[in-house]
Amino acid sequence: MNDIALHILDIIQNSLAAGASVITLYINEDLLGFLVFSVEDNGKGMSEEMVQQVCDPFVTTRTTRKVGMGLPLLSMTTSQSGGTLSIKSKLGQGTTVRATFCNANVDRPPLGDVVKTIIILLVGNPQVRLIVHYGVGTYSFTYDTQEIQQVLGLKEVDYSVPELTAWVREYLTQEITKVREEGEKK
Repeated sequence: MNDIALHILDIIQNSLAAGASVITLYINEDLLGFLVFSVEDNGKGMSEEMVQQVCDPFVTTRTTRKVGMGLPLLSMTTSQSGGTLSIKSKLGQGTTVRATFCNANVDRPPLGDVVKTIIILLVGNPQVRLIVHYGVGTYSFTYDTQEIQQVLGLKEVDYSVPELTAWVREYLTQEITKVREEGEKK
């Protein structure tokens, strides 16, 4: 995968496959010199044994193929960039995947298009509550699909409506830009 946003998309796809109805994405571009992201979900979770094996490409819960490359690639990428990968999970309670990448490491991939990743997730999964916390250092903002539903007075929001997609894209871009500018001032 060429950028971190694609890893984020893959991890959230795993959460969706695990039946998650609430997914929380944390991204901080400069937390003590590291880019950090984590994905927390309330999906079906994994056994301790599966958590220990999940970074092996020949261990997968998929029935469509016998290999799973997402987590092994993420593990390799974090390691090569001076970072770490941790996975915590409990059966019936969900999973948290946390990845760190050293900002000063030449092998750290770029973050990529986080806004596009979020839009793809929203359009394809309007029934899921997605909470995004984005920060740079101590500056941050939060986007919560439940708040959008409340403002619009809808039980489910159709993010495939072009006007709404355009608004969300503009809003996320604007807020990320503000946070980055504040973070750079420090």
